[in-house]
Amino acid sequence: MGFGGRGTNTEAGTVKDGALDARAAPAESRPEGARAADLGQEHGHETLRALDRMQVAAIGKLTGGLSPAALALAGFDWWMHLARSPGKQIELAAEAARKSAHLWTQLAASAGGQAAPARVEPLPGDNRFRGEAWQKPPFSFWAQAFLLNQQWWHQATHDVPGVAPHHEEVVSFVARQMLDIFSPSNTPLTNPEVIARASETGGRNFVDGLRNWIEDARRTAAQQPPVGAENFRVGRDVAVTPGKVVYRNHLIELIQYAPATGTVHAEPILIVPAWIMKYYILDLSPENSLIRYLVGEGYTVFCISWRNPTAEDRELGMDDYRRLGVMAALDAVGAIVPGVKIHATGYCIGGTLLSIAAGAMGWAGDRRLASMTLFAAQTDFTEPGELALFIDHSQMHMLEGTMWDRGYLSADQMAGAFQMLRSNDLVWSRLVHDYLTGERTPMFDLMAWNADSTRMPYRMHTEYLRRLYLDNELAAGRFVVDGRPVALQNIRVPIFVVGTERDHVAPWRSVYKIHYLADTDVTFVLTSGGHNAGIVNEPGRPGRGYRVATQRVAGCVLGPDQWFAAAEPKTGSWWPEWVAWLEEQSAPDRVAPPGLGAADYPPIIDAPGSYVLRR
Repeated sequence: MGFGGRGTNTEAGTVKDGALDARAAPAESRPEGARAADLGQEHGHETLRALDRMQVAAIGKLTGGLSPAALALAGFDWWMHLARSPGKQIELAAEAARKSAHLWTQLAASAGGQAAPARVEPLPGDNRFRGEAWQKPPFSFWAQAFLLNQQWWHQATHDVPGVAPHHEEVVSFVARQMLDIFSPSNTPLTNPEVIARASETGGRNFVDGLRNWIEDARRTAAQQPPVGAENFRVGRDVAVTPGKVVYRNHLIELIQYAPATGTVHAEPILIVPAWIMKYYILDLSPENSLIRYLVGEGYTVFCISWRNPTAEDRELGMDDYRRLGVMAALDAVGAIVPGVKIHATGYCIGGTLLSIAAGAMGWAGDRRLASMTLFAAQTDFTEPGELALFIDHSQMHMLEGTMWDRGYLSADQMAGAFQMLRSNDLVWSRLVHDYLTGERTPMFDLMAWNADSTRMPYRMHTEYLRRLYLDNELAAGRFVVDGRPVALQNIRVPIFVVGTERDHVAPWRSVYKIHYLADTDVTFVLTSGGHNAGIVNEPGRPGRGYRVATQRVAGCVLGPDQWFAAAEPKTGSWWPEWVAWLEEQSAPDRVAPPGLGAADYPPIIDAPGSYVLRR
């Protein structure tokens, strides 16, 4: 029905005032000249859009991919509303006076050589001022001055009446980044640990730090991995669980791992890792390999290894990853281990894609899944965490232009965004340690894996950010696969979900929203650690713990905070908890291990395969 009775929709086009709108008429029914004119106009529009993208790409190279317009809009929104809020201004002035009084107290105590009690403590996870030397004047004064200033700016950038929530978070983030530059921990004259190190070495630490900086700059320019990464070579030191690549297409290699037990569970496990990372985060060193652990528990394990895309893959989309990735892998696993269902497991964006595939399989009547497990994977993106700071319509325009120019999102762009989210841990602390104290941050397997990054195809990443982050199509039931919207309520198998307490990529409260979308039993685990370290959580590691509870389909859904209060904390790794849950979803009797590959899926090469080695 048209607005105001102006017209009605037909299969050919829109009827307006009794005439068929020529713009909507089928091409074959229109004059040749009109079709040629439309093609010329379309080509002209595309040329103009290409000009826009070229201009945006040029700006993006200067700004590191950040949109100046997005930052300016956020800053103007905050400034204009603060200027029109006298009550907020009086509140901030009073707070500034109160903090200044605290600071004068600290200064008086420092002048007398005494340590005054701290008025403000660092935020959780901020370890810059935890050392004993920071508790003594004058360093305690400088630390308190910084923390009080940080606290005031947090208050200044939050709760300003009328400011859009997204703009508020952007302004607060920028203010935090600017403040961190001037932290007393970042300069040699105000950092007591650097001063002590210089005293011990006679200043040689600065010479060593300069040498470290030159070496890092040289490796960055040559696109080489960081110092020490060579000690964690894929296939030699990490990703060493025995297996074979049993299937390969343009997008994936499918690895089947060799059995380690005389009998195995009948149902195999298929792991769908994120393609924003290389799969071997789940097969690091033998002692912390989740894949090796599963094989040792008597499971037949398959894992997808994604191809690292190039500019030639710019048109690969989300549905290509579903079809050539998840669905092709399910076909291969079903042929190699026939007659049984499959435990499907997805990590991060791989879990989101698995949820889409499972939802589509539900309405298609495809019953090949025995269960579904999601590691730090979001299905509702209304609260996606700090990563959303880089995702709005202006930023998307900038990002699309940059990706259009290259055909992909480069690894250095993604690494830069993640480093900004955790600048204290990933940037400033490393600069202080490596360049001011002159010592090298020890390399370990997870750190070496983190440096082995991947690229994102232009079309896929655009679709992912627009359709999921911006428009939240999956949770809203608007994500279309094969002409039908995907509904997660069509997933009928039990679901096991893992969230991590300090996840800045997929916050656990966002991951928890699967409870509101699924129409099946959901077992949720909240584990200590972050997006990666919380998943690589092998048994025996000290200081680890988790909470777990199952929401039955017939029960009432709790909110995340209610769930947290009700779930009893447990010590140790959550891996045994997951294995016990998998056993409940599996057949009771074990069987002889299947062979590696099948007639139509013969082994190609040894694990870890060739795609994981591509840079």
